[in-house]
Amino acid sequence: MLAPHQLQMPTLTHSSFTASDSRRLSIVVPCFNEAQGLDAFFDRLELILHQLQPYDHEIICIDDGSSDNTLDVLRRHANRNSRIIVLELSRNFGKEAALTAGIDAASGDAVIPLDADLQHPPELIAAMVEHWENGSDVVLARRQSRTTDHPLQRFITQGFYRLHNTIAECEIPKDVGDFRLMDKRVVDALKQLPERRRFMKGLFAWVGFKHSEVEFTVEPRQSGKSSFNARRLWILALEGITSFSTVPLVVWAYMGFTVATVALFYGCWIIIKTLAFGIDVPGYASLLTAILFLGGIQLLGIGILGEYVGRIYSESKQRPIYIIRQRYGGNNPDA
Repeated sequence: MLAPHQLQMPTLTHSSFTASDSRRLSIVVPCFNEAQGLDAFFDRLELILHQLQPYDHEIICIDDGSSDNTLDVLRRHANRNSRIIVLELSRNFGKEAALTAGIDAASGDAVIPLDADLQHPPELIAAMVEHWENGSDVVLARRQSRTTDHPLQRFITQGFYRLHNTIAECEIPKDVGDFRLMDKRVVDALKQLPERRRFMKGLFAWVGFKHSEVEFTVEPRQSGKSSFNARRLWILALEGITSFSTVPLVVWAYMGFTVATVALFYGCWIIIKTLAFGIDVPGYASLLTAILFLGGIQLLGIGILGEYVGRIYSESKQRPIYIIRQRYGGNNPDA
């Protein structure tokens, strides 16, 4: 099997360009401490975009509060290429917010979120455009395997997909991340969604639209390391479940009913046993176990309820999803 950077460009017939001479592609690239790999990233990306004539394009890079010289490298490339736009966020807001900032700023007829670590091969963009020209509103990039992930990350990810798709109102495609092509009408629908705490994979799935898929093999990271550890993946999983399902709240109603029913039958049994055989010495161990068990159940239920209340509290403040400190490149004279 060929490596992603060895993939041949699909042949797009002239008929596919008849209505697309003025069409524009917006590449959205969230960046956090990616300085070491950006030169290689732009080399491969710009080569592919140059071959996708006659499409115009823009590359929107979002510096999400990087602590290295990512912003300096991005600005250097923006000064070199007028099609590169850099959005500097005022601090680290997280990938979901950075991705939202890029999508909000995109002006293309199709928007393609893309990671800067080259694990999302830019060569796949040509195949996505071909599917788009054939009528797909969304073109999903599905990973063929997750061998590049840590075993713990694979375990959490697979468990999350199974749980989420069982209880959530909309199904998230398995092994599909943020890498995809979205038609402008899909992007316009996403911009109408008002929530501040955003789980983008769920929002992408919720808006729907006609979609198709292309597959790719993930390459090892060219430089640096992933900022997603087990803790952040766990938080992201909770965000996804509580954003699109109320089943965790309903479960505790059924559990409370079950415990109450068992307690009622047990109470009836105690009354009958006492009337028939008299009163025996109670077992304090079993009593203590029951109290601790019920106390743990109550605290767990309160914790889940608190997660939803926290979401309500966060949304009610209506703070902006992100704050742009400065924009560089494009038509900005301050770049």
